[in-house]
Amino acid sequence: MLVTALFLVYKFGRLVANGHEARAFRNADLVWDAERALHLPDEGTIQQLLMHGEPLIRAANTYYAAVHFPATIAFLCWLYWRRPAHYVWSRRVLALVTAAALALHLLMPLAPPRMLAATGLVDTARVYGPSVYGATPEADSMANQFAAMPSLHFGWALMVAIGLIAATRSRWRVLWLLHPLLTLLVIVGTANHYWFDALAAAVLLGLALLAVRAPDRSGTAPPTPPTVPHQRRTSTLPAGALR
Repeated sequence: MLVTALFLVYKFGRLVANGHEARAFRNADLVWDAERALHLPDEGTIQQLLMHGEPLIRAANTYYAAVHFPATIAFLCWLYWRRPAHYVWSRRVLALVTAAALALHLLMPLAPPRMLAATGLVDTARVYGPSVYGATPEADSMANQFAAMPSLHFGWALMVAIGLIAATRSRWRVLWLLHPLLTLLVIVGTANHYWFDALAAAVLLGLALLAVRAPDRSGTAPPTPPTVPHQRRTSTLPAGALR
């Protein structure tokens, strides 16, 4: 029911995006100019690293298209079977982040950098494939292509890493952070997101983590206070007093 509700909100956002293309491009210009004013790394630098060879850029496009949902579903399924308390916690955090992101998509339509001529970036999915988006945003019946901020790709990937680090005890568990790091390089290098999109997702995730109490390290929910058993009241009257 939760997934269905979020999906319906997303579809509603897809419909609302129609007719707001000009606003989405104005917002994109503002984001791009703000990143340059703050001297953030140029997204084009990351893209050039991926475009050293066609197999590499195809692999990045495939990662963007095929890893996002399966990795998150596998993460939740593993927690459900092996760490139930962490599953409930992670599910709630992901739901909060996703709901907040969908609201922001409605409030701030944003054209991705692959659509913005000022960036000089290549739409790698369209040129090299594979692509998950329709040829024209207006005709795309599945995805809202003006929902660049925040990046749910990065937000979900970061939560997967945090959730697995919290739920496991291996000394190598910090390596799960490679998943959001690789996701960040992919979403920027394929020109699907700005740096600010990932930053906004990280902020929303941080707020959700503050709002939802995490289970303890043993994987159990916080204990409830013990109840005092009812004791039978005994009479202190001397024997024979009630006769």
